[in-house]
Amino acid sequence: MQTMHNDAKDKFELHLDEMIKKVQACQNEKGHKSCSACELYIGCQLRDEYVKAVYNSMSKGDTGGFEF
Repeated sequence: MQTMHNDAKDKFELHLDEMIKKVQACQNEKGHKSCSACELYIGCQLRDEYVKAVYNSMSKGDTGGFEF
């Protein structure tokens, strides 16, 4: 059972790492140091996917009971 938990953890962390690279590449391309400086900040699909990846890496895909 422990191995399955580690596999899930790795999956979520790997996805988060991938999303961080994509967000940083977008920021560099647009010349921004932060997404909040971008005119597409609200409604940005890439940023939305990044936020979901952060949440999933912290909760390991579990729903409910997670507190910030």
